[in-house]
Amino acid sequence: MKAIKILFAACTFGLMSFAILPSKTNTVEVRATAPIAWKSELIDLGEIPQNKPKSIDFEFKNTGKTAVVITNVKASCGCTATDYTKTPIQPGQTAKVTATYNAAAKGAFTKTVTVTTNAEETPKVLSFKGTVI
Repeated sequence: MKAIKILFAACTFGLMSFAILPSKTNTVEVRATAPIAWKSELIDLGEIPQNKPKSIDFEFKNTGKTAVVITNVKASCGCTATDYTKTPIQPGQTAKVTATYNAAAKGAFTKTVTVTTNAEETPKVLSFKGTVI
């Protein structure tokens, strides 16, 4: 019986001697500001006439320290054509992405244009909305 108590005490003290090590923490780098400042990410066109294409300009400024290059611009549907500045936008300069919406169908609409650049990991989704009358 005495041997069991001694064995129990030895196991208890042995288990209590293990130190708990702090867990490893992951750090996440957070950018204070994006290198691109969009003038507007959502444009409300209000009422626009049917069968008359409408151009929408999304303007931005390169607020970073290196040139920004737009690598891709994609509209959410075939009813919207896109155009954009093809040359590198130097720090401090402004540029634009143009969406031309073919207002063929009457009614309310919301469309998006996705812009991919070398300055941001996640593409920027820009929107415009309105009502075709």
